[in-house]
Amino acid sequence: MPEITTNRRLDQPLLGRARFEIDPDWFARLSERIARFLGTGRFLAVQTVVVAVWIALNLVAWSGRWDPYPFILLNLAFSTQAAYAAPLILLAQNRQDDRDRVSLEEDRARAERTKADTEYLARELAALRIALGEVATRDYLRGELDKLCDRLGGDQTPVATDRVKTAGVSRRRGGG
Repeated sequence: MPEITTNRRLDQPLLGRARFEIDPDWFARLSERIARFLGTGRFLAVQTVVVAVWIALNLVAWSGRWDPYPFILLNLAFSTQAAYAAPLILLAQNRQDDRDRVSLEEDRARAERTKADTEYLARELAALRIALGEVATRDYLRGELDKLCDRLGGDQTPVATDRVKTAGVSRRRGGG
């Protein structure tokens, strides 16, 4: 049996050969455009004018009637239009459903992140409130100093207590 010899290598792609490549979404995008056009008032107006002219020409014309009174050809055209329009509209709706599904998933993920951030901030705020509850305030310190003064000997006012009281009075009066 003779051996077939070729000069091409099987481990390398063919070069210089034009390949016919089709965008897989091309037909889907076309169907969306058609579905969008079918749902416009412009389409309805154009279709109404075409039907009116069709009927008028076939009723009034003495010669050249291509579709006499029952308008079977016109009915066939409408049936064909409906047969193609319905699947195109369904295809466009399916693509829109896919886009809506992706958008919904992104919204859910964003909502989960927002919820987690909100819960984190709520925990941080609660921790700050607890920490602030343990901080000694000016009034608390004043009260403790007054108790200490009473224990040490009622009449004696320590220098620190005078400073605290005078600072509080001067602040209330608008001083520094």
